[in-house]
Amino acid sequence: MATYLDRILAAHRAAAAEDDRDLDELVRRAAEAGAARGFAAAIGVADGVAVVAEVKRASPSRGPLAPDLDPAGVAEAYAAGGATCLSVLTDGAFFSGSPQDLAAARAATDLPVLRKDFTVGPADVCDARLMGADAVLLIAAALSPELLAELHVLARRLGLDALVEVHDEAEAEVALAAGATLVGVNQRDLVSFAVDGGRAARVARVLPAGVVTVAESGIATVEDVARLADAGFDAVLVGEALVTAPDRAAAVASLRAATAVRR
Repeated sequence: MATYLDRILAAHRAAAAEDDRDLDELVRRAAEAGAARGFAAAIGVADGVAVVAEVKRASPSRGPLAPDLDPAGVAEAYAAGGATCLSVLTDGAFFSGSPQDLAAARAATDLPVLRKDFTVGPADVCDARLMGADAVLLIAAALSPELLAELHVLARRLGLDALVEVHDEAEAEVALAAGATLVGVNQRDLVSFAVDGGRAARVARVLPAGVVTVAESGIATVEDVARLADAGFDAVLVGEALVTAPDRAAAVASLRAATAVRR
């Protein structure tokens, strides 16, 4: 049976196959875009564990979360609560997001913004920069090692940070071989979509010092953040728990208060 990821990637690859834009022109335009805000750098100077707060309308597994959200207002609330960076879903078919959500969220604050989407080729990397993103997501499970390395090089060439997402130790080794210095560990199983709360800590053990680390999925409480801080993570990426909170600024502030110093 096809997993959520299989179906999402199939749709994105089909769209990429129909994209007849000139890649050289896309690269040129993206390279000439304004300077990016440093996503990894912001995490690196944060006090304690940084919070990457996500603007997320829906998900395939949970359905609508905040379908009518105002991305600018949500971004402002996250910033007021002490978020270090933003993550914005731009996939429309599966997450009800859009490039317009990213542009609006980024314009509302001075925080660096990750384009949270399913990157399958060079045009996606260029599009991330052209829509205003400061970082792009590269999922190790969705890309061959060769393509992962190619897209990582392109992202850095365009001034983007590349958050390379992994799910286990083997994928972490592939990410490091591709040159990743910003690694996200997703605790959600790709087949069942269940969250394994111990996954991040296990994978963190194979990530060397100097790599900026971000824990993803299944993070909702102060205790979750404290546990991940103890495992050595520099940041947590939190979506559902923040976007559905009655007071989003207070929810971010609560997670930021989970640890006072970087472990």
